[in-house]
Amino acid sequence: MSTEAQPSDRSARPARPPGLVRRVVHAFAPYRTRVLIVCGLIVVTATIGVVNPLLVRVVFDDALFADGGPNLSLLWTLVAIMTTLPLISAGLSLYQTYVTNTIGQRVMQDLRNNLYAHLQGMPLRFFTDTRTGEIQSRLSNDIGGVQAVVTDTLSNLLSNSVTLISVIVAMLALSWQLTVLSLGLLPIFAWLSKRVGHARRKVSKSTQKELADLSAMSEETLSVSGILLSKTFGRQQAEIERYSAASGRLAELQVRQTMIGTSFFSVIQAFFAITPVAVYALAGVLLADGGSGVLGGGDLTAGTIVAFTTLQARLFFPIARTLEVSVQLQSSLALFERVFEYLDLEQDIVDADEATELGQVEGRIHYDHVWFAYEGIPDDVDTPTEWALSDVDMTIEPGQLAALVGPSGAGKTTLTYLLPRLYDVDRGAVRLDGHDVRDVTLASLAQQIGIVTQETNLFHATIRENLVYGRPDATQEEIEEACRAASILDRIHELPDRFETVVGERGYRMSGGEKQRLAIARVIIADPRVLVLDEATSALDTVNERIVQQALERLMETRTTVAIAHRLSTILRADVIFVVDRGRIVERGTHDELLAAGGTYAGLYHEQFGGGEVEARCADGLLLRNGDVVRMGADD
Repeated sequence: MSTEAQPSDRSARPARPPGLVRRVVHAFAPYRTRVLIVCGLIVVTATIGVVNPLLVRVVFDDALFADGGPNLSLLWTLVAIMTTLPLISAGLSLYQTYVTNTIGQRVMQDLRNNLYAHLQGMPLRFFTDTRTGEIQSRLSNDIGGVQAVVTDTLSNLLSNSVTLISVIVAMLALSWQLTVLSLGLLPIFAWLSKRVGHARRKVSKSTQKELADLSAMSEETLSVSGILLSKTFGRQQAEIERYSAASGRLAELQVRQTMIGTSFFSVIQAFFAITPVAVYALAGVLLADGGSGVLGGGDLTAGTIVAFTTLQARLFFPIARTLEVSVQLQSSLALFERVFEYLDLEQDIVDADEATELGQVEGRIHYDHVWFAYEGIPDDVDTPTEWALSDVDMTIEPGQLAALVGPSGAGKTTLTYLLPRLYDVDRGAVRLDGHDVRDVTLASLAQQIGIVTQETNLFHATIRENLVYGRPDATQEEIEEACRAASILDRIHELPDRFETVVGERGYRMSGGEKQRLAIARVIIADPRVLVLDEATSALDTVNERIVQQALERLMETRTTVAIAHRLSTILRADVIFVVDRGRIVERGTHDELLAAGGTYAGLYHEQFGGGEVEARCADGLLLRNGDVVRMGADD
């Protein structure tokens, strides 16, 4: 099982990103108008929030306990105002919540879309080095983890800050002495919250990594192939134990993440619960002093004290929430770091600045002294063992069938990967009709090249949706004609839902031969001029192999074909054979020419086929000759 991708010198490398907070803020730039509306609403609701506590003093001093008795006229007016303001504030808060969540979800959507689009443009080497579950975790768990930040946290931070400022101003207006008492320990709390935030950020990053590992483990072991593997090897219990151990580590980290700072916030809560008592004590001292002491305070009234403690109660929530949000923000920054880490990975196979559209081609392929290595190699290293391909120079003319033969690991598949730019050469060039493939757009190049591999990838969708993947506008007539050519149309018509049949994950509801024929039909519909066959029938039984081979023969007609060949019949039909060994072309020619030369190809031929026809008669009356199926006639 691969671990998380570690970029090498040549592969995707994360650049040093700009300020993390600045990048998060920049994500809101497209919605600046709505952000300004939210800011305005926050200011209005925060201002409204301090009006009622200030009116409490008027209620006590001028309405309820006025000289000469209660002033009912003023009291009813104040009651009406104090009843209306919370209703207005609630309405504005509701609208603010709607706008805030709309902005947050749009930012989340942009972040998901940008990350997915960026991953689509990553080179093949990134996906071969990175577990699928790790990638999925970045898209779902990490982005999902920052959702609270972009939808709630930032707006809460602003709202609490405005509320905090307005409450402090109002408290100062009532009594600066009581305000100093209430806010005396705030700088210490702010410093502690910063320390707690840093600690939670570290734990949060570890938590997300463990969550990614768990997602990768689930993806690997709960896929169809993973389940088959564990069942056939009797490893279910071992996988359960491995998953349980990882799940336990994740649970411990999540408990730590939750508990870090809990005691800190408990202290804050206790402090603000006790503060009103201290206010009463200080107010008593000031009143007893009669205002003649150093602290003054002779203007305190019962209404002032009640209004102040009301404001003080409102002060606790924004201070506690601001400190808590700052801690949560530190945790969320760890998730943003993981998301931006992928967004900063370099896409090294992209369209050149002056890339041109590749029109219809004849199909002439030229590997022009190509060198390629999967890992970075210094420019002065020419040792063949350091390279996957070394000074490969070969030409395939339009309409030819070129067979690539050679031992496993010789570089045959690597050669086919360079043509559609799944990888880029390090030296030399791959040319299609004289065009360096790096000088044309990737989209137009893909339209001219079709690939059929040994492992067919079908989506969990209908047969029709899989067939038209490369050409969504294909007509029903074109689809059926392609399926007829691929020898799969009759089988589709036997299915209850025909073309609307869902093939299952990776096509597991279809047999191996049926999946290959669907893949061939998909390529026929796309109608490429160049065809790459990467051992497209090697995993099939003999009967299915022959059926698929017939479909491939129809597909290869009038097309330039590069085939990694393992069957003698394919090799015998080839117009030119290239023998690959240790990343080099060691021989080239036709079958007869290479046999006569008595070199590497002749050795491979005699080793695999014994130098002549290999026949075997099956129980069902079929004759196998050199891997081909020949049905016996009546005379036999």
